[in-house]
Amino acid sequence: MNIDNSIKYAVGVDLGGTFVKAALVSNTGDIIFKEKLSIGSEASKENILNTLESIIKTLIDKGKKEQLDIVGIGIGTPGIIYNGTILGGADNLKGWENINLSSYFSTIFDLPILVDNDANVMGLGEIAYGAAKESSDVIFITVGTGIGGAIFINGALYSGYKNRGGELGHITIKHNGIDCNCGGKGCLEAYASTTALIEQYAKLSGKEINTINGRYIVQKFIEKDKNAIKCIEEHTDYLGHGIASFINIFAPQKVVIGGGISEAGQFYIDMISISAFSYAMADCSINTEIIGAKLGNDAGCLGAASLILKSKSI
Repeated sequence: MNIDNSIKYAVGVDLGGTFVKAALVSNTGDIIFKEKLSIGSEASKENILNTLESIIKTLIDKGKKEQLDIVGIGIGTPGIIYNGTILGGADNLKGWENINLSSYFSTIFDLPILVDNDANVMGLGEIAYGAAKESSDVIFITVGTGIGGAIFINGALYSGYKNRGGELGHITIKHNGIDCNCGGKGCLEAYASTTALIEQYAKLSGKEINTINGRYIVQKFIEKDKNAIKCIEEHTDYLGHGIASFINIFAPQKVVIGGGISEAGQFYIDMISISAFSYAMADCSINTEIIGAKLGNDAGCLGAASLILKSKSI
């Protein structure tokens, strides 16, 4: 490997509910090495920390073997994060709270460690290297089991006081609506997540819910299945309602939609756009473009690495 001493590298870690992915990334956005390890669905805090340590060490060792200048480690994790500490909120990871990840891993690896919420780092990836590159005001939404998101204002991530905000999936779109996992009612997530889409399709079609996923419903939509058409139309309309509110509040340059179902095709983004712009105020939406994410499964790792690589301190 030819070495360019002007290029810096960071490890970007994307912690999920059952797997951890990590990559060694250059400050030009190139992925040099990638790794993926299972943590299982019932992993303890200790198991998760050990798995993170193992995958980070593997990538650092590979980088050192190639004499690459590794300047830090970025970690994206579920939960509410403040000053490198997971305060809580990672409901899918057992005991994953009150952990100072920055301190824990900086001691092990003697490198700067930066930590943020997983949806935030996915958004950071799209801003640094993906669909929203060179944009300053962006709303990023990821549609999956739930709905996560990130807000960027004047080029900076905004998550409210002490990093407690930015929960875009929990804007209320129906007064006194159905229960949401957050404890509220009528949240966007309860109506427009892929989980909600699957539940609605199972109800209409009579199929067993464990035989359905988002990809299946999209395929049925393409095949003109009437139940799939109804479900996708409702799903994208709900998303449009929520996005219209974000447009009216933030007037972003771009709304970037990520998550597996966002890769269904341009028709999916177009349906959401039609809905959103029909509900948003024209004067607020005049400069807004709604687009699909570009980085796919690499967004989390790239965004986590960008925490370090886009830092002014390197």
